[in-house]
Amino acid sequence: MALLLRTLARQGVCLSKPHHHVFYRHAAPMGTTAKEEMNKFWAKNSRLNRPVSPHITIYKWSIPMMMSITHRGTGVGLSGAISAFAVAALVLPGNYTHYLDLIHSLSVGPFLIGLAKFAIAFPLSYHTYNGIRHLYWDVGKGFKIPEVYRTGYTVIGLSVITSIALSLI
Repeated sequence: MALLLRTLARQGVCLSKPHHHVFYRHAAPMGTTAKEEMNKFWAKNSRLNRPVSPHITIYKWSIPMMMSITHRGTGVGLSGAISAFAVAALVLPGNYTHYLDLIHSLSVGPFLIGLAKFAIAFPLSYHTYNGIRHLYWDVGKGFKIPEVYRTGYTVIGLSVITSIALSLI
């Protein structure tokens, strides 16, 4: 602390007689303001006829792009669903068998139950298989475009087959 006070006193920073120039004496004056820079930026973009920002409408949709978006969506959806079920298990009265009996009493039919099972199984299987694909990429393999598409179609196929198999259980 004493070293800090001595250093500040030597530079002329004292509370009894403030020297405001000490705080900005090392600052270089700006040539332009931020507003002028932004005006130059937008003028250049207008002159070059550039779009305002890259938007999904200018990209050609591809399987890897859609799989990436779906992987993120299934991850967020699975996390949200697991969190919601955990909170529900903590705060709702009754136990698991009570709510299972409630679902059975609805008499929704085997088709809707199979559809609900598929809706639960597909995001889980897709996210799992695509996660394995990402681990394969982490090793540094499978980056050639034909391999990316082949592994993508493999993930989709395995996810659908696994989801149908789990729905039939």
